[in-house]
Amino acid sequence: MRNFILSGLMLGSLYTQAQEPVDALRLSRFAPTGSARSIAIGGAMTALGGDISSVNTNPAGIALFKTNELVLSPGFNFTNNKGVYLDGNDRAKASEFNYGMSGFVFATPPRREGGWKNFSYAITASRTADFNNRFAFKGKNTRSSYSEKYLEDLINAGERDPNRAATEYPFGPSLAINTYLIEPELDAQGNATGYYSMATPQTGVQQEQLVNTTGGISTISFAGSANLNDKLYLGASLNLESIKFTREQTFKESDLSGKKNNNFNYFTVEDYLQTSGSGLNLKAGLIFKPVDYIRLGLSIHTPTFYDLSDRYNTTITTDLEGYSGQGVLKQSTSDLLGQFGEYAYQFVNPWKIQTGFSYVIREIEDVTQQKGFITAEVEFLNYGNGEFSDPNNPGSNYFQDLNNVISQQFQNAINMRIGGELKFNTIMTRAGFGYYSNPYLDADINGTRLTVSGGLGWRNKGKFIDLTYMHNIVKDGYYPYRLNDNYFAPVNIKGGAGNVLLTFGFKF
Repeated sequence: MRNFILSGLMLGSLYTQAQEPVDALRLSRFAPTGSARSIAIGGAMTALGGDISSVNTNPAGIALFKTNELVLSPGFNFTNNKGVYLDGNDRAKASEFNYGMSGFVFATPPRREGGWKNFSYAITASRTADFNNRFAFKGKNTRSSYSEKYLEDLINAGERDPNRAATEYPFGPSLAINTYLIEPELDAQGNATGYYSMATPQTGVQQEQLVNTTGGISTISFAGSANLNDKLYLGASLNLESIKFTREQTFKESDLSGKKNNNFNYFTVEDYLQTSGSGLNLKAGLIFKPVDYIRLGLSIHTPTFYDLSDRYNTTITTDLEGYSGQGVLKQSTSDLLGQFGEYAYQFVNPWKIQTGFSYVIREIEDVTQQKGFITAEVEFLNYGNGEFSDPNNPGSNYFQDLNNVISQQFQNAINMRIGGELKFNTIMTRAGFGYYSNPYLDADINGTRLTVSGGLGWRNKGKFIDLTYMHNIVKDGYYPYRLNDNYFAPVNIKGGAGNVLLTFGFKF
């Protein structure tokens, strides 16, 4: 809990910037992506190779190609989440079309002489992160109000001028003052000695929120690889990323006392955030076959260097039962500023290391005679190593504090994936499993995730079709608001996300 208190202090006092620790996790923690075949085996491709998905996991796997290949992978995703908060819960669903790995692999003809048997290259497009999600929650709170964070913002800033308080904090506190949600306590000279909220948690308030996110990360990759004596495979890829993320969330707090004259009925806070930008990273790896049937893999992914920009807006609406002669009031950031808030910044996510092992049943040069495989991998990264920065202000205290909070909120992770395939002439069956450890240090949040997948494949005379379903069992946590001097509670999110993916292509 201590780390989230620190986060609340920092983010509350600097409301003109929208980056939060959760943004670092969103840009560092990705589910498996790729072709239907790779998803069906849980994404465990580090040591296996021979699939176009190797570009995003271990580019050395492209060196196993001996012929050219064209691949297309349309898909469909859906989510169903339950938010548990205090004494209540709520559900929300979302769905959308998506796409997996698509592109070309070009292989040079095998050489009979010399150690280097062949070289392979790939150009691919893929959706490496999907941000489409939706969750909701509600519950009764008798200990604190969402509006108290605006009080803390002004108190921490030492703001005694009520006129400044009404104009200089356009991303929350000023809106709350101008809609009478919070009021200043004035001395004889008109200075603010403190602030108080019109909300009444002592008699109980209903708190509820709906959060809807859309967008994703699209990646264009260029990979090259080499085959040394059919024993050692080396490869690397350059990956260009394009990001689009939108979050719309509405928090509502309502009076549960039943009183009609206590100057509080409800208020809502609507937050809009749009993040866009680009990123660049490198991936390199090797696959080694010490003996037939066994493949060992290692890949290293550099941090992705992102250039990002945010547009954000907050709107507060209040119904205070005629307080101060007013009815329903509404004000937004754009009303005060004449435009949305905007900010440009950079982010670097952590290094990632993957190691893998594969056992190929009947490993021979003629892949049509292979009977299947078992493959597994382990992934290492530290989510606490993500770093934000301002290119125009390298010594920004805000980002230094934010990066300290990230390192205190998130921890090392060990993620594991395993899968296999059995081949029956032209038909294949596949299954996979993935375990993604909890990224949070906070004991109140369990962010463990599991994936279970399965699929079928058909291959004949250079043509192939693969169909896969992956189910994500999700546990996560979320704080709708954080306070320094009072109680605040987490939302525990439980749910599932499904991904149906079809891959088809041909060799040429």
